[in-house]
Amino acid sequence: MIQHMRLQLVLLLAGLGSTMVAQGQKNTFGEKVFGWLRTKNDTNYITDHTRDLNLRLYGGRKYTYYDVVDRKLKKEVLYRPNNNFIVGVGANYKFLDINLGFSLPDVEHNKDRYGTTRYLDLQTHIYLRKLVIDLYWQRYKGYFLADQGGPLGNVLEDRPRLLRPDLRTRNYGASVMYIFNDQRFSYRGAYLQNEHQKKSAGSLIIGAEIFSIRIHADSSIIPSDLQSPDFFEGQRFYRSGIVSVAGNAGYAYTLVYKKHLFMTLSLSGALGVNVTRLYMNDSIPKKAGWQLNNTIRVSIGYNSNLYFAGFQYMNVVTRSETPIKETYQTFGTGNFRISLVRRFKLRKQLF
Repeated sequence: MIQHMRLQLVLLLAGLGSTMVAQGQKNTFGEKVFGWLRTKNDTNYITDHTRDLNLRLYGGRKYTYYDVVDRKLKKEVLYRPNNNFIVGVGANYKFLDINLGFSLPDVEHNKDRYGTTRYLDLQTHIYLRKLVIDLYWQRYKGYFLADQGGPLGNVLEDRPRLLRPDLRTRNYGASVMYIFNDQRFSYRGAYLQNEHQKKSAGSLIIGAEIFSIRIHADSSIIPSDLQSPDFFEGQRFYRSGIVSVAGNAGYAYTLVYKKHLFMTLSLSGALGVNVTRLYMNDSIPKKAGWQLNNTIRVSIGYNSNLYFAGFQYMNVVTRSETPIKETYQTFGTGNFRISLVRRFKLRKQLF
């Protein structure tokens, strides 16, 4: 039984601008504003399918996670959400991307073990030829305490958890990266499935990112029954606010085997500064410290002129120093998806 439905409609104005530019002298305004976004693909490397109708079946999951780390004691408190797997259908055509997803029903014993997470996750990743734009507007409520790291924690272990239905997180952020080798390297083939990269190629990527993160609970975020009472110097807080700005750089590469089998790997690191506040019962310490972020994207699959079948994964981790010495907070977010795509060539363009 389907519990709720999600509809995502992304209209890329920059993509629209690129379409305007393609009209040449017919639109000088589009040329001036969006001309620098125009790419002339090396057709030996990339086949453009943006004018094909790309129909998609997919399944996947979006997530966030939150950690408090004490480097001195080498211990950490790890919180994970219990959100659902999404299945759905979608379509790409020119600058338009529509996805209609349905959440699979909850499993009652999973609720008993991991609690209930309520969330609004408007996580959008826009892949243009020269730019990658990541936008985040996320609100999560309800986490469980995990024993090991990673975005999924130990969600498969069959034992009770410490549940925190009162723990709430909010994440608002944006990241922009410029792709230098846009004529031969394509993110769009791996993640939007509206291009086909036929030969191996990579690109340097560089950009900037900004995040505002809020964590709030009704009582101490650090559990009171920890085996190490000196964790976080014995300080306890019920709320934290983080604002960070960072510059990022990295490299992306797609390895292609016999024109159709591919693996795309993209890694970037970011260095910047943050301002963090911890809200305690009797004080609100504040500190400006170093910000270390990293983003990984992986896609593996099969791509041809008619079909796409593959797995896509994206994860970003923000690491922020706190006012307590040798401690930091980590906030991570991302998604993974399995996609099956069929492309249809149209005799007449829809618009």
